[in-house]
Amino acid sequence: MNMYSLLNSLLLVICLCCFTAVNADTPADCKFDDLVGVWKFSVGEGGHDNTLNCSDPGKSVKEVSIELLFPDVAIDLDYGHQGHWTMIYNQGFEVTINNKKYFAFSKYEKVSGKIQSVCNETLPGWVHNVDGKDWACYTGMKAAPPSVVSQKTRLYRNNPEFVEKINSVQSSWKAAAYPQHETYTLQEMVRRAGGTSSKSSRKRLASAKVKPEVAKIASQLPMEFDWRNMAGQNFVTPVRDQGGCGSCFAFASMAMLEARLKIATNNTINKVFSPQDVVDCSEYAQGCDGGFPYLIAGKYAQDFGVVEESCTPYLGKDSSCTKNSCKRYYASDYSYVGGFYGACNEALMRIALVKNGPLAVGFEVLDDFFQYKSGIYQHTGLQDKFNPFEETNHAVLVVGYGTDAASGLKYWTVKNSWGDGWGEDGYFKIIRGVDEVGIESMALDSFPIIP
Repeated sequence: MNMYSLLNSLLLVICLCCFTAVNADTPADCKFDDLVGVWKFSVGEGGHDNTLNCSDPGKSVKEVSIELLFPDVAIDLDYGHQGHWTMIYNQGFEVTINNKKYFAFSKYEKVSGKIQSVCNETLPGWVHNVDGKDWACYTGMKAAPPSVVSQKTRLYRNNPEFVEKINSVQSSWKAAAYPQHETYTLQEMVRRAGGTSSKSSRKRLASAKVKPEVAKIASQLPMEFDWRNMAGQNFVTPVRDQGGCGSCFAFASMAMLEARLKIATNNTINKVFSPQDVVDCSEYAQGCDGGFPYLIAGKYAQDFGVVEESCTPYLGKDSSCTKNSCKRYYASDYSYVGGFYGACNEALMRIALVKNGPLAVGFEVLDDFFQYKSGIYQHTGLQDKFNPFEETNHAVLVVGYGTDAASGLKYWTVKNSWGDGWGEDGYFKIIRGVDEVGIESMALDSFPIIP
């Protein structure tokens, strides 16, 4: 046989081998949702080489707890180390973490003559060092869905595709990726949006119906209003940044008391109050895990008073309460707009805003809100699968309202506490009159006492 014929024969053998491999896949059919979560890997005795046969994995000598997060992050739950993983088509997955590579096919079984995927278990697989040494057998079993543990270690990651999709499905607002978000863990981002303790245990109330007499008063209000520009005067204090602490309830409360004290004294008293004092000392809230403005700008300010920022500077973390002799500022009265929880609506909010000053409100933060850059926010219904997120109630300060000339959309102007590099110099607009994400269902009135 000449060299040409020999090469052709070799190529034919290679092609046949490849064809066989392609058709030798397992019948398992597992998807991302089946695999993300906490896995327990039962690992056998190590020290073998790549001739190890794992058809019978033998006795387990240790367990490794790994959490797989969409789409490619792996977390070692025992030591907090981070690695990566990938699905192998729909057949199984490989995890690379702590200098180890774990690979196994997903389990399947035959039931009544039909193949069924068992995606929460693996067939016996192989684990070895990344340099190909120290082989062992292992099996994997999914123990739980994605946990809160990984939120403490995994950094938030911007998703350009998510931003692009937001901008493609609507035109009332623009989305953007914020580099500063990638300095926070998922837990810190949850806290930044209100914290888990801010979430209501029941489904939120919708805004109340507008009574005819209220509608009449509201119809006589200005078409545009903004406490940042009242005949050239600004009655709103500067935007601040709460960081990774769930202290938005304290920032919104302090901002409300600051603005209303400026209004009550025609801008002659200009104070910045301390959110850290609230985080550290208020038993009406849960520190960096969240709270509600009603209990802070209202009850705490009336019962205990608040102090200036210079007395207890902001740390952005839970700390011990320090007793001091600093002057305290109090509130004389407080209530939900409408008189009670569930009585609020857009008309009553505008009346209270114009008459009394900026309002502390709560609303549901959903995935797309983090990407807000400009325009009039409306929830798109999209979810960011790169950053699994739970709903929270975020507290902010409504300072004005208006109507967009081009689109005719009515909006609220709202002061956030994520720094002036987010949104429109720290502010955002949100559609008004439809109780978007609950922003018109829980507004607070509180009245500081002039010192």
